[in-house]
Amino acid sequence: MTTDYSGAPGQGRDILSVSHLNRLSRQLLETHLPLVWVEGEISNLSRPSSGHWYFTLKDDTAQVRCAMFRGRNQTVKFSPTQGQQVLLRARVSIYEGRGDYQLVAEHMEEAGLGALQRAFEALKNKLAAEGLFATERKKALPERPEHIAIITSPTGAAIRDVLSVIQRRYPAQKVTVIPVAVQGEQAAPAIVSALQLAVQAELFDLLILTRGGGSIEDLWAFNDEALARAISACPLPVISAVGHEVDFTIADFAADLRAPTPSAAAEIAVPDVREQLAGLQERERQLARSLDRLITREKTRLEALSRRLRHPGEKLRHQAQQLDQLELRLRSTMHWQLERQERRLRELSVRQQHQHPQALVTRAEQLLQRSHKALRRSIEQCLARHRQLLHEKARVLDSVSPLATLDRGFSVVRNQEGAVITAANQVAAGEDISARLAKGQLTCRVIATAE
Repeated sequence: MTTDYSGAPGQGRDILSVSHLNRLSRQLLETHLPLVWVEGEISNLSRPSSGHWYFTLKDDTAQVRCAMFRGRNQTVKFSPTQGQQVLLRARVSIYEGRGDYQLVAEHMEEAGLGALQRAFEALKNKLAAEGLFATERKKALPERPEHIAIITSPTGAAIRDVLSVIQRRYPAQKVTVIPVAVQGEQAAPAIVSALQLAVQAELFDLLILTRGGGSIEDLWAFNDEALARAISACPLPVISAVGHEVDFTIADFAADLRAPTPSAAAEIAVPDVREQLAGLQERERQLARSLDRLITREKTRLEALSRRLRHPGEKLRHQAQQLDQLELRLRSTMHWQLERQERRLRELSVRQQHQHPQALVTRAEQLLQRSHKALRRSIEQCLARHRQLLHEKARVLDSVSPLATLDRGFSVVRNQEGAVITAANQVAAGEDISARLAKGQLTCRVIATAE
């Protein structure tokens, strides 16, 4: 049913108060208009003690009153100022007390950043739709790159972090820094040229594109479409490490691998020399074991052949000589392999001088020696306690031993069946008995018995 508010008063028509009219208008606006995004310049900004914000949003030809209540403005990541260009997400409403049309803001961001973010999302969606970021287009990184090119600013913190990590993990790694600007209008074309230069040099098998953190404007050169296409088309694998872990750029999506930080890119790019040393040492042990087994097997074979020959002659001596030569060759090969591995280990040890885990080994040896001494003392103390306990038990046992009783002049008397005699009525006259003394034994015959 539609209420008719037209006509003259007093003729059955509903009469609205101003408050009712403003309330109906507010409900109508808030119900039928969705949330809107509005961009403009802040003016007449006020911040009363309630914590709410009141301001006017204007452009060249119009303006609108705005309110942003405390529960919403606490989420704003900057402090708005007079004349600042902002982007609002708001609902259209009316302030009933004055009948003023206004916007009630729910979200505010700096207009420049909003425009950059929208441009970023638009380019990202465009290139993703073309398949530029597809997983199947990503190239695998080399396990052990021979020569790495780092494209970055030669004076920034990023290059120091990358080189420091590479020096720690693999001091022998060949690295070339290709200096470029990483910020400003000329940065993206310079990076594209650096990529092309690295490919044309035919010296590298891995590229790292990196710079330190910054604002979205600072990192904007890495959101360039031409740069993204150059990274995707690059025949060499590319690691992108731009900004901090929370920063994402178009270059990150176009690269074959995105590292969260410059240091992480270096961790990914080069192996750890300590792991390689451990692998070489394990292969050395395996080689020694294999050679020992081979020599043992050949010796066993020779012994078996020797037992089968009843008359060893020239053939046996010839086979023995061959076996000796084989053993010498095997030992020579083993020594050569060991010497080569030792030389390799020494070279690697020299290259990682300040990172060599010798201090850790020394501490472990000292701890082992202390543990060995403590264990030895503990064992000796335990043996001493058990010896003392054994002596004490021996004395107790000796005190109740029947041998001690025999030493005092007593004897143990047994009948011919070996049973111990404890009473005279257990034997009869003429019966033979034996008496065990402290030293020796007597065989006796009973002459008479008495109770």
